[in-house]
Amino acid sequence: MKSVKTSIILLFFCLVTTISFAQDDVSNQEIGVFEFEQDTIDYGTIQQHDNGVRVFKFTNRGLAPIVISKVKTSCGCTVPTWPKEPIAAGESSVIQVKYATNRVGAFSKTITLTSNAVNAPSKVIKIKGKVNPEPSTETKTDDTEEWYRIAK
Repeated sequence: MKSVKTSIILLFFCLVTTISFAQDDVSNQEIGVFEFEQDTIDYGTIQQHDNGVRVFKFTNRGLAPIVISKVKTSCGCTVPTWPKEPIAAGESSVIQVKYATNRVGAFSKTITLTSNAVNAPSKVIKIKGKVNPEPSTETKTDDTEEWYRIAK
């Protein structure tokens, strides 16, 4: 009977010890943490062929470098540029996004970042806005009732 009690106590002790060593405390690990100034950039209403470049600024608030391993956009009309080198703890960087403003109308696009950041291993940032067509450069003449294109 005493041997069974001792075996049970020993088994319980081994189990507790194994479990306690197997669990990692995330707060004590060195991890990267994304902190973006904004998750969405609103272009507002812009003219066709205006500058479509906007910049998302972020800081690594973690204790380890962040590596952005992949970036995917929801449309080929959105072209991102991102840092290929690791972003050290406490450092800031940018993700530049260029939207093709030759397209007229409202738009809403997403950019998905895949990284080792613990708080956002798959972070989605967004752009939105509206592109108005260029103002018409055509005028109607009273004499001929034809339309002539005026060169810019």
